[in-house]
Amino acid sequence: MTDAARVLALLAERDHTLAAAESLTGGLVAAELTGVPGASKAFQGSVTAYATTLKHELLGVDRALLAERGAVDPEVALQMAAGVRDRLGADWGISTTGVAGPDPQDGHAVGTVYVAVAGPVATGARAGKVVSLRLNGDRADIRRESVRSVLELLLEELSGNARAQDTEHNGGN
Repeated sequence: MTDAARVLALLAERDHTLAAAESLTGGLVAAELTGVPGASKAFQGSVTAYATTLKHELLGVDRALLAERGAVDPEVALQMAAGVRDRLGADWGISTTGVAGPDPQDGHAVGTVYVAVAGPVATGARAGKVVSLRLNGDRADIRRESVRSVLELLLEELSGNARAQDTEHNGGN
């Protein structure tokens, strides 16, 4: 079973939904998810905000943050994930932003990537989690690894969330 299939199965078990915000991956996360039969049970959709201005306009990323730090930034990734979750009405949001190459961007080396997940607000879960990556390879390798990494991060969060819920239901044992 692929990571995308595992993610969608866990979401469907919980009756939760997912939305994706993509920059450097340009729709590859959505393609990976929608390649799984039955994806529509959990996957709401995605926003490919490749241009920096769209990260603000479509996803609600703070304009001052974008002006100060640029699009390749951990806080931008987190705001993208929360923004797509909120704007598409999903329980979970994930995001990818970074530099796939061939050239550096805004002082960031090729392979600098941030992936983020923002969980359900109503459950009192953490605001989100961001992972910083330094990836090697060509443009295609970096984009593929970014997809794999964001799905893996979401799997970890879903698994941790399930363990926490199980602990609560079993009296902390």
